[in-house]
Amino acid sequence: MSTIDGNWKSDPTHSALYFAVRHSLVATFRGVIDDFSATLTGTGGDVVIEGTAKVASITTKDDNLTGHIQSPDFFDQERFPEATLRSTSVRRDGDNVSIDADLTLKGVTKSVTFTGTLLGPVEGAFGGEKLGLDVSTTVNRTDFGMSWNAPMPGGGFILSDDVKLTILLEMDRV
Repeated sequence: MSTIDGNWKSDPTHSALYFAVRHSLVATFRGVIDDFSATLTGTGGDVVIEGTAKVASITTKDDNLTGHIQSPDFFDQERFPEATLRSTSVRRDGDNVSIDADLTLKGVTKSVTFTGTLLGPVEGAFGGEKLGLDVSTTVNRTDFGMSWNAPMPGGGFILSDDVKLTILLEMDRV
């Protein structure tokens, strides 16, 4: 990993955080977290990735639903305004990457593993160097105290417990 030694930070214009959960047993509901930052620090082959997301910046296509997601039933943004991630191990094999990390949501920290790609570094079109990180994982939302649900008339529940988290970062060397 020596090619990514140094300090990198996310480019907010070209980066995104998403979550997705099965809804009504048949569809996938997606939400976006708009206000976040991430850094990658590489030293002698060791890499640490850290990120912080503002829970109040979660958006959906419906304001009432966004309010419910930010309520104590889910993220409880008034008591827990930030979600955080800090890697404990980063393994790279070519463009493939596996990131073990501590994820904190709603004041609860759990170990998770993200997998995907880490591309670069490359020379940026307008100068500087760029890295690209595209990773995802699936977590059980109830592990983080997000247990609200409602029964479906024919059986089952309106929300799956499994939530896919996706991180798409374009990073600049700083």
